[in-house]
Amino acid sequence: MKKTIDYTALANTIRAELNARHDRSAWNKAITLYALDLLDDVQEGANNMERLPIDGAELERWALNGASCWEQYSNGGCSICYDADIAARICTPSELKRKHGGMYEPNSQETWLDVQARALYQACNRIRTICRTNGLYCKGVQ
Repeated sequence: MKKTIDYTALANTIRAELNARHDRSAWNKAITLYALDLLDDVQEGANNMERLPIDGAELERWALNGASCWEQYSNGGCSICYDADIAARICTPSELKRKHGGMYEPNSQETWLDVQARALYQACNRIRTICRTNGLYCKGVQ
């Protein structure tokens, strides 16, 4: 007998999985925090559709909340807006000191908003993996 999953419990299940993680690196801890931030939009998508997401692509559309990509989501103010706040979330204490609290760019190729977009992409993939392993898609495991 297949158990029925209440779509309203989607975020609770994902949140429990994320909170059970024991991330050691600053980057992985930041990814988990971003994933927790994305849960409201994912749950809102489930509530609006009155079902679980069909697949990972739909889940990502819900998480993007109208943005076309993670760069637009990050640059559009849907997540953390200030360099100092992004740096504080992503960096180790020594990195944060080296980057003067976010006043210096993270590297020669990216801005803090670019790094945040990359983190958001990975956070969404972490949620997609949790949904896949827990059978939280409409059509079962995708």
